[in-house]
Amino acid sequence: MTTARGRRAPLSLAQLAAGILAGDRAVLARAITLIESTRPGDQEVAQNLLQALLPSSGGAWRIGVTGVPGVGKSTLIDQLGMNLIAAGHEVAVLAVDPTSRRSGGSILGDKTRMARLASSPAAFIRPSPTSGTLGGVTRRTRETMLLAEAAGFDVVIVETVGVGQSETAVADMVDFFLVLMLAGGGDELQGIKKGVIEIADMLVINKADGDNIVRARRSAADYQAALNILTPRSASWTPPVLVASALENRGLDALWEQVSAHRARMTGSGELQARRQEQAVGWMRDMLQERLLADLMARGAARERIDALEEEVRRGRLTAPRAVEAVLGLLRS
Repeated sequence: MTTARGRRAPLSLAQLAAGILAGDRAVLARAITLIESTRPGDQEVAQNLLQALLPSSGGAWRIGVTGVPGVGKSTLIDQLGMNLIAAGHEVAVLAVDPTSRRSGGSILGDKTRMARLASSPAAFIRPSPTSGTLGGVTRRTRETMLLAEAAGFDVVIVETVGVGQSETAVADMVDFFLVLMLAGGGDELQGIKKGVIEIADMLVINKADGDNIVRARRSAADYQAALNILTPRSASWTPPVLVASALENRGLDALWEQVSAHRARMTGSGELQARRQEQAVGWMRDMLQERLLADLMARGAARERIDALEEEVRRGRLTAPRAVEAVLGLLRS
């Protein structure tokens, strides 16, 4: 339905919920746009929708994929997604796109980089700008994941930016965190982001094809040795290191076997449920911090005081801890 000006009329809460549960891709896209809106009226409807769909969510395999630009994330996700669809799965990809801090613009080119998935009726790709959020994770990724699960997608892949931000944010919202690596010239271990490796559930040396196969296998052995001296994220799982070629579709079956083995082990030990429960509480705390700050900044007098404190810190007249204490005083009052 469209309005007199040609714009689509907003759907009711019941229409949105029914459309999503029926797997309507168009309604799902509109619902995601709604939860990404900053308008208070839209946010009220969005939160009611999320609450209504909560019982129908949680059934998907949640997988995070990260890696430096050029490692082949999109190519691997495209091929892996097609393999999963051939095996009977329905795949949603939440491709987080870098947003310019200066212009606010983003590329949003994931549908062109995952051309086969984008054209498959069993897949859904949603590129979302990061808007400068920590870890390259869009502010509404968790809500989008919930909607995708309610729409019937049983595999949800979150592709992160992988340009240096902390990836802890995405690791804290998925069941399995995959880190893609490239084989280097022999000293690539010096470039390991230790924090990312420590929270990885698996490392994959991608682009193991052509003349790069031997280097990839050597790198895999080096990374495995490095992992052996780190404390694993879970006592029930030792992160494996695999080699793969997304371009040639080699090693992806072994990759998925490890994802499946991880899920079975985490489910059997009860860690999967415990992890998701902690993630839900973490989601609440993140939202609480965001809303408290937004509410404080919306108050004229408080905003002026915070601006003044920021200027004092900028000029070196006040330490950051003292400024924070002053802001907390505003909250207490």
